[in-house]
Parts: sequence; structure tokens; C-alpha cells
Amino acid sequence: MMRTAFAFAAMTAALLTAGAASAQSTPEVAWNVGVVSDYVFRGYTQTDGEPALQGGVDATIGAFYVGAWGSNVDFGDDTDAEVDIYGGYRGEAGGFAYDVGVVGYGYVNAPDGADYDYLELKAAASRAIGPATFGAAVYWSPDFFGPDEEATYAEVNTAFAPADKWTVSAAVGRQWLDVNDDYATWNVGVGYAVTEHVAIDVRYHDTDVDGTLSDSRAVAGIKFLF
Repeated sequence: MMRTAFAFAAMTAALLTAGAASAQSTPEVAWNVGVVSDYVFRGYTQTDGEPALQGGVDATIGAFYVGAWGSNVDFGDDTDAEVDIYGGYRGEAGGFAYDVGVVGYGYVNAPDGADYDYLELKAAASRAIGPATFGAAVYWSPDFFGPDEEATYAEVNTAFAPADKWTVSAAVGRQWLDVNDDYATWNVGVGYAVTEHVAIDVRYHDTDVDGTLSDSRAVAGIKFLF
């Protein structure tokens, strides 16, 4: 149970140590906790359309970062929660911001043989042009969730700040799988910074897959930042 997450914890601890030695600075730590009306991941509900309580912590040391994030889930079995552990490196080159890293997804009380836990390698880049930011990201897993083995997810995204405290953002992505069918997903939403420590987001998700778990849906959420 959660073998991936625990193995990755050792990896991120090593990354944290290496980053600290390189930057020789005190880590900057940020916490967040929030509630969403539905937890949607790449177009699929992870809570069977029900609300989710979520939270995480991030530590940044120079250009290196590590973090952990969790949420309740409902897969119709005994699985109670998802716990992600991640780490990586952020930088800038040629006017682009880039982010390379790895994410470990672990699932609490997953049934034996479900094979839910997995790792993904991540590479992302973005560029700000005036009030807008344009980006793209690719995630690759050698052993994906459930029956799928090698899997790739690619996404293009954009965010625009039309006014103070407001952000409009959208993303279009495609998930390639080696057992289940490939599919496309997209989302568009509006965010508002109520205060420096409180943000709300209302977002519409959809896919090109017919099914209860992948149907179009609107999701509202509120997040508290510390």
C-alpha cells in the first residue's frame, strides 16, 4: 500500500538535502488547505461527483522544491485517500520559465492487486506576454494507474489576468494509454483572490469520453494559503 509514495519520499528527501547544500539557504515553506465541490483529475472525477477536502505543503530551496498533497477519493472500493509526493527544479532560459520534476501518487487502503500507485516524470515550460501566460507540459509514466503501463499526458494551457485579483485560465490536454482508450480533456475557469491568503476558483471540465465519471461538470473550490 502506497509503496510508490514511500519510495518517492526517500528520493525527495535526498533532493531536499542536495538543494539545501547547493543553495545554503533556509527553506521557504508554504501550506494550503481547501475544499472543492468535486475532485477532477484530467477530466475524470476522483470522488464520484462528491466534495473533497484537500491540503498540501511545499518547501522551496533556491530553485529546488519538494512537496506533498492529499485529498479524499472515492473509487467505489476501500480506497480512502490520495497522497502525492513530488519534487523538482524550476528555472528560466531564453525568456521561458521551466519546471522539471517527478510526482509519486499513492493511495491509502487501495485493494490488493489494484495497482493504483504510480510515478510520473514532468517537464513544463511557460512564457509571460503582458498580462497573459502561455504554457505546455508533458507527463510520462512507465507504470500508470490500474491496468495501464506506459502512459503519456500532454497539455497546453494559458492564464490571463483581466483585472486586479482576477484570473481566467484554460487548458487542453490528451492522455495516451496502452490498455484503456486514449482521450482528450479540457477545462476553463475563473479564479479570484479574495485576500492574500484566500482564493476561489470556478471551473468547467469536459472530455471526449462518454461516461458518468468523465461527463462534463462545473467545479467550485476555495483554498486557504499560509
